Amino acid sequence: MSGGARRAEAERSIIKQYRKDIWSRFTQAVNKYELIRPGDRIAVCISGGKDSFLMAKLFQELYAHGERNFEAVYLSMDPGYNEENRQRICDNAELLGIDLTVFHSSIFDIVGEDETSPCYPCARMRRGALYSKAKEMGCNKISLGHHYDDVIETILMGMLYGGQIQTMMPKLHSVNFPGMELIRPMYLIREESIKKWASHNDLEFIGCACRLTEAMASHNPSVDSKRAEIKGLIKKLHEMNGYTEANIFKSVENVNLSTIIAYKKDGVIHHFLDDYDSKTNGGVQE
Repeated sequence: MSGGARRAEAERSIIKQYRKDIWSRFTQAVNKYELIRPGDRIAVCISGGKDSFLMAKLFQELYAHGERNFEAVYLSMDPGYNEENRQRICDNAELLGIDLTVFHSSIFDIVGEDETSPCYPCARMRRGALYSKAKEMGCNKISLGHHYDDVIETILMGMLYGGQIQTMMPKLHSVNFPGMELIRPMYLIREESIKKWASHNDLEFIGCACRLTEAMASHNPSVDSKRAEIKGLIKKLHEMNGYTEANIFKSVENVNLSTIIAYKKDGVIHHFLDDYDSKTNGGVQE
């Protein structure tokens, strides 16, 4: 199959075979969370993996089949990938008909000094670099390819490893880049659906292209990310209860503050004892 035919099939499959599991969930998130507004110029950020490349195709399809009330540019940052991974990103962009702007940074070299936990500072620096480049290109939003499974994994990670309840939000205003916003339009799409789309179209994308974690793993084969541990836990829980993932996701939409010991809002901690005595009537019944 020629490159043009493969591109056409990849686009067609989004609307046909995967309409329910991918396209409809994408448009549902865009509408439900009001992710796109008239006049937006969005930097669709492509890391090189299956999630971000599908996101790019979804934006192209939205523009082709929906209201053309926004602009999208396709942006990829090379934080220090090896040549093979960088070339794979460029080849896939060409194959899928994505006009990709690639810019270089030295983030891997900088965070490489922290051999114990480079992932957190790397993620922060990568996002800052994307915001900066997107703003330079006249964009007011960046779009990231986090999906439904990323959301529920983040919820559990916060509880089990951070001792807090929080979620990955579908959109956020940037604190350090005023006027900029982050959106996650794949918020409702399951990772398994993304894998099936890639397999259906015989597409191969890079996985984790971080040469730092590769080096760490080569010295210590037991190195495994906390997110991988959480993935395994969720899989086990699903075997006992098929509604596990949906219930985790819904849990942060159904928070009953009357049954919460304390919560934090805008940096201020609110405790149930603050107004406990003033609520002698109408409290929770035991």
